Amino acid sequence: MNTQDRIEFTKEMRKDYTILIPNMAQIHFELLNRVLKQHGYKTELLKTTGRDIVDDGLNTVHNDTCYPALLVIGQLINALKSGKYDPHKTALLITQTGGGCRASNYIHLLRKALKKTGYGYVPVISLNLSGLEKNSGFKFTPVMAMKFLSCLIYGDLIMLLKNQVKPYELNEGETDFMVEKWITKLIDMFDKNRGFGVIALKTVLPKITRDFSMIAVRKEEKIKVGIVGEIYVKYSPLGNNNLEDFLLSQGCEVNVPGLMGFVLFKTDNRIEDIRLYGGKKLKKFFMKLLMRYMLHIEKCIISAVKAYGDFTAPGSYMHLRELIKPVMGYGCKMGEGWLLTAEMMELAESGYGNIVCAQPFGCLPNHIVGKGMIRKLREIYPDSNIVPIDYDPGATKVNQENRIKLMLAVAKENACASDIKKFVS
Repeated sequence: MNTQDRIEFTKEMRKDYTILIPNMAQIHFELLNRVLKQHGYKTELLKTTGRDIVDDGLNTVHNDTCYPALLVIGQLINALKSGKYDPHKTALLITQTGGGCRASNYIHLLRKALKKTGYGYVPVISLNLSGLEKNSGFKFTPVMAMKFLSCLIYGDLIMLLKNQVKPYELNEGETDFMVEKWITKLIDMFDKNRGFGVIALKTVLPKITRDFSMIAVRKEEKIKVGIVGEIYVKYSPLGNNNLEDFLLSQGCEVNVPGLMGFVLFKTDNRIEDIRLYGGKKLKKFFMKLLMRYMLHIEKCIISAVKAYGDFTAPGSYMHLRELIKPVMGYGCKMGEGWLLTAEMMELAESGYGNIVCAQPFGCLPNHIVGKGMIRKLREIYPDSNIVPIDYDPGATKVNQENRIKLMLAVAKENACASDIKKFVS
């Protein structure tokens, strides 16, 4: 579809159009969705699952396109076909990065899919920070940007605490209740223009940790499992077949590195590009300022995790940068780049050496820095237990879960051997 064929989301549409948003990281996106509602947009976060979504993706997207694109577009097309929404009063929201990944083309693939299925009149809103596309009915303001960044920060902390408390909770459902309580509380703060400045973050983050630390838990040992991979499949229940819930059902504690690490990585990439290839000094200056700001916020998150209870804090971005230095160059940046490998290294250091690496079809960079680095990581961390799991339209959930169960069986054997070794010594 040519640029001239693009259907703009206008000011008039804003009044009565419902904007559908594909889901990824559940806590983060629920916060982002509510922020958009707060700013006057009628939005709905899609939480649908099922084979129909995969089939709609396969029918409308070229089969060489990556699995995340197929799922995101399939979920949106499936929603329009469901009868739940009036297509003539519906718009779609999708991120657009402008980078080297095929994710940059999602928006064009989506418009092509809409045209193919008879929904070419449905507006697609590009959410980007690069001025790639503009819509008169959708304005991404500086205040919204600050709230969005805060949603990522709060989302990371709540996700981390939830994963470290829920497997051990004495009263079932108490952790999920606490998650919803804080999502509602944060949105109420945002509504009063509070809670999203640096000073507010320093105050609110430890309060969240305190509340989660007060949840009654049982003292027992569980297998600790880390999850890494391509960013969509890493977080999305639709993309990874409810991987976190499955691991929880197998008696595991899960650790999923947060989104802030990815944001720092992408900012750092801009600085690294200028160092390697040259560029504007002014851009480098502003990128360094932004980097310094986010590293300061990262310290706030780590301090908050350590403020109450006995939680495992995430490693700092600069620590991950040092970990990867002997293994891979900083210029390796497509997709998740060197960050994915560094996350596996940091997880192994933190006691989460049992790792599921989610590998979607069509993501070549992810296969290189994920599956391709496992042998090297086993040399550095001999006790690590890493399993790459392929996610694609033809992969069955049963086969994926069986492979993970084999990894968990090895994890249990290693734990028993370690206990015997401690007893003997």
